[in-house]
Amino acid sequence: MKNKKNGQKSSGQILEKVFIYVVLLLLAISVLVPVAWVFVASIKQNSEFYGSPWTIPMGIYWQNFVDAWQSANMGEYMLNSVIVTALALVLLVVIALPASYVLARFKFKIRGILNLLFMAGLFINVNYIVVPIFLMLNNGDALLRKTMGEPFFLNNLFILALVYAATALPFTIYLLTGYFKSLAKDFEEAAYVDGAGFFYTMVKIMIPMAKPSVITVILFNFLSFWNEYIISMTLLTKPELKTLPVGLMNLMAAQKSAVQYGQLYAGLVIVMLPTLILYMCVQKKLTQGMTLGGLKG
Repeated sequence: MKNKKNGQKSSGQILEKVFIYVVLLLLAISVLVPVAWVFVASIKQNSEFYGSPWTIPMGIYWQNFVDAWQSANMGEYMLNSVIVTALALVLLVVIALPASYVLARFKFKIRGILNLLFMAGLFINVNYIVVPIFLMLNNGDALLRKTMGEPFFLNNLFILALVYAATALPFTIYLLTGYFKSLAKDFEEAAYVDGAGFFYTMVKIMIPMAKPSVITVILFNFLSFWNEYIISMTLLTKPELKTLPVGLMNLMAAQKSAVQYGQLYAGLVIVMLPTLILYMCVQKKLTQGMTLGGLKG
């Protein structure tokens, strides 16, 4: 009887594993096939797109990348994206780390209210507040034109980075607060006994211990900032300040009458490649940090 039960359990477990692997395989195919198709399409000549879309390219046509980089200004757009993403990440880390540490370790009157506000921020879709953000910044520019003669808030890469950092604060503080709560207080107590202050303890002891979660926050928000389109399109109207996703969409809109498909797909590869490389390099750390975060207690 026991052997039969064990046999039934083992066969059931095998079927369960097979089902899981089949589902995972189908999901992997659904992701990899479109990405592979884009890479293949980026090295085709324009004349090859008028036949079957699944045909293998006759050769490697690197001129698509050259045209996308130079004539379509993708290089300038990439520089803007690098500047905005780097500024946003620096602002986010500098603000979120102390805030998360204080919320996790210290008790004060408005701690519960602040936690509630940050938790509520998790449920706000950024796309729904783009128009209020634009109107607020536009009104600020109108006031500056009257007083100083020059606008400041719109068409400013630093302001765009500040908006990115502000919209990412709720999730970032949620993740880091949970990780700081999971750390033992013995390290802080030992530091206080040795005469270390609160700031020194946070910077030299607690933040280095929270490195897995900090790396996760940086990587996750890098992917979000790098691929962001709606806020960038709304707040940056000057062509020379546009970021990479906006520049790619403008390239597609400008070529409706005479579409250069190879150039378009080459631009798409230029947008995707940094995020794909980064994700493949740090996939394990990203997953580890996500499992370590989250609020406790």
